[in-house]
Amino acid sequence: MRDIHFLSLTFELIVGFFLLFVIVKIVGRKMIRQITPFTFIASIMFGELLGNALFEPGIGIGYILYSISLWGLLLIIVEYLGQKSLFFRGLFEGKPSALINNGVVDYRQLKKNRMNLNQLQSLLRQSETFSIREVAYCYLEVDGSLSILKKSKYKKTTQGDLKLPEKKVHVPVTLIRDGTVLWDEIKDAGFNEVWLKKQLQTQRVSDYKDVFIAEWLEGDGIFVQTYAQSRRK
Repeated sequence: MRDIHFLSLTFELIVGFFLLFVIVKIVGRKMIRQITPFTFIASIMFGELLGNALFEPGIGIGYILYSISLWGLLLIIVEYLGQKSLFFRGLFEGKPSALINNGVVDYRQLKKNRMNLNQLQSLLRQSETFSIREVAYCYLEVDGSLSILKKSKYKKTTQGDLKLPEKKVHVPVTLIRDGTVLWDEIKDAGFNEVWLKKQLQTQRVSDYKDVFIAEWLEGDGIFVQTYAQSRRK
């Protein structure tokens, strides 16, 4: 009896494996390489359907074939509609969001995508961008990755290309984030409140709470963006 159960499970696993393989081949590699909200849901459903069919007693190979084939057909239809219609493409896949536009962080887009400055700065660092001041345009793609276009003076060039002596690299220090002064960061950098106020005055800012983001980079000075700038259309 146990041998029959193992044979049945083996047969169902083989059928389920090749059925999923065929569906992925038909739909294309985008399902693997680009995770959109729809493909994310589809991948979870495929796993649930196959798992339930394999380990629920009384469910045979017919259930596996029907459920996975039906879900695969729906996925193929959605992919077809997305290729033929811009409306359906935007509906199922979504559109990139411009988090930074012409060097200005878009506060509304951050809130719309349920992101904060900490998360934006973290994603930028993962893309080898350690300061917001370096970015001209930044798009949050539908798969959650960032596409970054840096300002011309921050684009990569090697010291060897320019035949220049190697310079010391400095990490930018975040001074103010979301209207809150990061006193620990300022103290660790060797600065104080008097210094901070003088720096803000050079940017015509008098109140900390008006500042959306403020950074200091040795050799490049202070970078300040106010809430008014970030909300400007």
